[in-house]
Amino acid sequence: MPNVDSVKVAVRVRPFSQREKDAGSRCVISMNSNSTSIYDPRNPGLVKTFTFDLAYWSHSGFLKDKNGMLVSAGSNSYAGQREVFRDLGEGVLENAWQGYNATLLAYGQTGSGKSYSMIGYGANRGIVPVVCEELFKAIQNQEKNKQYQITFSMLEIYNEQVIDLLSKTRKPGGLKIREDQQQGFYVDGLKLVPCDNYAQIERLMEQGNKMRTTATTTMNATSSRSHMVITIQFKQIFLDEAVTKQSVINLVDLAGSERQKSSGSEKDRLKEGTRVNLSLTTLGNVISALAEGATGKKVLHIPYRDSVLTKLLQSALGGNSRTIMIAAVSPADICYEETLSTLRYAERTKKIRNKAVVNASPTEKLTRELKAENTKLLSRLAGLRNPGTLAADETQELRYLLAEKEQGIQSVQVTWESRLQAAREEWEQQYAAIAQERQMMETFPYLLNINEDPQLSWVLKHFIQDGSSEVGQSTSNAIILRGLGILDKHATFTNADGKVTLTPHDKCKAIVNGAPITGKTKLQHLDRVILGSNSAFLYVGPPAERTDEDLSRYDYDFFQSELAAAEGFSVDELGAAGGKDSRADPGVLAVFHDYIKLMPLVAEVNQMSEELKKDLKFELKVKNLASTDSRGYDLQKEIMVKVTHATTNQVWVWSKAKFINRKFLMEELYQRFQEGEDTHVNQDSDPFWDPVEVVHLGSAHVWLQSLAYCVQLEEQTELLNSEGLEEAVVLINLSPCSRDGRILGEDDTVIDPLELLGRRVDFQIHIAECLGVKWLQDAVGRGIQIGYRVYDLPRFLYTKPAWKNVNPKIEETVHFSALNASYEFLNYLQENALIVDLWGLQEGCTAMDCSLDGLLLTPEGTIIVDNPKALTANDVGLDPANHVSELYRKLLQMEEETELLREINRALREDNLLLKDKLKKWDTSHHESLCLSQVSISCFC
Repeated sequence: MPNVDSVKVAVRVRPFSQREKDAGSRCVISMNSNSTSIYDPRNPGLVKTFTFDLAYWSHSGFLKDKNGMLVSAGSNSYAGQREVFRDLGEGVLENAWQGYNATLLAYGQTGSGKSYSMIGYGANRGIVPVVCEELFKAIQNQEKNKQYQITFSMLEIYNEQVIDLLSKTRKPGGLKIREDQQQGFYVDGLKLVPCDNYAQIERLMEQGNKMRTTATTTMNATSSRSHMVITIQFKQIFLDEAVTKQSVINLVDLAGSERQKSSGSEKDRLKEGTRVNLSLTTLGNVISALAEGATGKKVLHIPYRDSVLTKLLQSALGGNSRTIMIAAVSPADICYEETLSTLRYAERTKKIRNKAVVNASPTEKLTRELKAENTKLLSRLAGLRNPGTLAADETQELRYLLAEKEQGIQSVQVTWESRLQAAREEWEQQYAAIAQERQMMETFPYLLNINEDPQLSWVLKHFIQDGSSEVGQSTSNAIILRGLGILDKHATFTNADGKVTLTPHDKCKAIVNGAPITGKTKLQHLDRVILGSNSAFLYVGPPAERTDEDLSRYDYDFFQSELAAAEGFSVDELGAAGGKDSRADPGVLAVFHDYIKLMPLVAEVNQMSEELKKDLKFELKVKNLASTDSRGYDLQKEIMVKVTHATTNQVWVWSKAKFINRKFLMEELYQRFQEGEDTHVNQDSDPFWDPVEVVHLGSAHVWLQSLAYCVQLEEQTELLNSEGLEEAVVLINLSPCSRDGRILGEDDTVIDPLELLGRRVDFQIHIAECLGVKWLQDAVGRGIQIGYRVYDLPRFLYTKPAWKNVNPKIEETVHFSALNASYEFLNYLQENALIVDLWGLQEGCTAMDCSLDGLLLTPEGTIIVDNPKALTANDVGLDPANHVSELYRKLLQMEEETELLREINRALREDNLLLKDKLKKWDTSHHESLCLSQVSISCFC
């Protein structure tokens, strides 16, 4: 009977990476028993809590013992590799011994610690090697009346191609997935290596990692976008009982989960149909469908067949397997979105229910069938004792059949021994090669590869022997190096008199310690060397120069941070540009994190563009680095990619998500180029092409406070780009006016803006000209438009296009009317700035709409602002062309009548004051006359 149980899910949080420490990242994860909570760094009060089978706190509370193992520093909360294996690895082993299939999936964003949990690092071995070692230890302690057969395979799935990591040759297009009625989906031609001790498996994993490193470099791929599957087939043969138990153990390190985001093709004309993401996307769809089915919802289709990965994992998800998922997460605030996505994914996975059964071996079944048939034959041959029972020819035939069946039994039993012997011979050759490599390490300086995946770093060693060593793609070189931007004869290493120099050939890219080099350069021990676009190495000097320094600090992040620093890009520089304390601003940290991650991708895309003759240059930029909103608060910073055509000078700006999506598609096109296929594609399908578009150049802030006091403002202000550099100067006037457009004078100034409350307020925005527009200086065939948006208007207003002139005259005036000025509007005028945007036009692009369509207008043609309901012409049923709604006419008439009454009231008040003044003067004059009269009478008397 099948054993129905749910997928077991564990979550593990790693320590800060060195880059996160340097950037001052904050931890947004907390754990309590099996609960994991995450808080939003931008809103610390917003906390989300998830409950899983297990929660491992590996972020803090640990120290390194004398053997290099990370162990608890006295706190019971820390979970090391031992604890993770105890809870998860032992369960995998127990299931295997019972004859169940077992699967362990590691999921999470790139750099979250998936590979550390699965494979481990140094003394801190992960689940995979410990499972293998413990399996062989247990076998040694078992009874002698049992036989055990273990085979090991290791494959990688990249771009829907299956690569055998244990095969010395790579089949073009990868291995094929086939389907069998009994065993389901399997990889046809995958090398299954028999093993009889753990040391052999350890060597196989090293061999697989070397192949994986070489393959990712050759295909211009990174391990973060590939899935690795290690499969251990474990067979137990009980000789006395004629029973066999067979288990398939799948250990799966999934690709980085950030590739799962649906925003990968956000605002991109090309959909994310690339095969690079297909397996992980399909896995998400399968998990979602199974999770819905587990809750009782009707699910019509589970898309196992839509990708290579999900075909191979069909039994692990909803089938015949006991499955565990470990979700690895980063603790850093800059990874909040990715971490939250991983936790939600894991929450869906734990709802899946599998139906595991103990497996019977087809091979043992065949043996039993052969023995049963032989028994029947023997019983028939017993009749030979009675000569009359069987004819001579029939006796001969039975003897022949019996011999054939015995041979079949022996072949089944001998096959395993012969395969094991062949594997042992291969081991001996590998051991000899390993011994030779170790000897050379003690003799010569060498290059040690550095990879984004720590598991693939330090895997390849290129020795620099005495004399000159050519490096490049050519097979005649002493050092054969394949990778993006590596030429046939790329550079020369010279080892003479105990000194090593590097000389790049003409136009070949080489970087040492973050700085490009063009001539002969002497190398020092632990120098960082990058050849081409993405081939990174740590130079290990001659034995005499070596020290006891820990080399682990020179990881992939160190290389990329060094490159960024050489370009003047750092957390401190970002913070200074934004005028903030960088270490206290999560936005700055997130941008720095993204910039470092995208740097090598941009370098690779530039190289592909060059080789494919696309004439495009890609540059990383920071959007809103020095920009603020209308109230002066910093806008959210984000990475963008500026794309420039070298010949036409056309410019595009891509978001991070769009760039990543396009890079996947570019890789597919470039792979076809590498394989000699036709790379011609239609323009609409070309990932390097986009239609010409309008480009945002910069913005200026013009404070509106003067309008709140009915004071005119004439401003000449800089239009600054996202980096805070001047793009142009704009002359702009803000003028309070009457309803007929007459500019108000000093006599109309108000002391308190609240005097305008409830009154009609009119003003004009006049853009006179733009001076020194750099966009127009840099290339011909360009123009500009200026745009802005006032208060509650439903859309931006744009000036008419101005072309070619570096100092274009704009001379456009727009009249705005607030028919009944609200408190909110007056507050807006006092506390906000008008953001004026400068847009760059290119020949062939569509200009911004400079009409007034969709806006509410007064009968005089002025634009209505401060509309309480923020209505547009369409919203109130008006014809956008003439606004003739009867209801609206009545509304305007009432406003006009109200305004007229206010004018009459003001006039009456003025007349009243005038009459009062005249009366007062008359009273004073009359009183003086009366007094004089009385004096005269007195004198007369």
